[in-house]
Amino acid sequence: MRTVRIDKQDFIDRVTNNRDNHRSVFETALHGYRKHMIHELERRLRAVRRGRAVDQYLRLPEPEDHTDDYDRVLTMAKMSVDEVIELSADDFGMYVMDQWHWKQMFTETTALYR
Repeated sequence: MRTVRIDKQDFIDRVTNNRDNHRSVFETALHGYRKHMIHELERRLRAVRRGRAVDQYLRLPEPEDHTDDYDRVLTMAKMSVDEVIELSADDFGMYVMDQWHWKQMFTETTALYR
């Protein structure tokens, strides 16, 4: 199967749910990232004040927010005059199954801060 036709409202509901889940995971990870970053900066500041050598490079990957990817496709769907949306297999994977090209890196990064 190369394409699929799905009900517009079902599509919007699914992508909205995926978007909300993404945003929730991102916000949790961002909070954890900031907490880790502050802790690490404070630790290094204490070391500098004690005259110790400090690694000047921080290696904490920052969570990336991809909410705009969801918002773009949601706006397109909402503005469509068609009541049926036709998607390629790749588009279906991204929008409906939430399998984006950036998903693995996003999952790995956000897992660090839960």
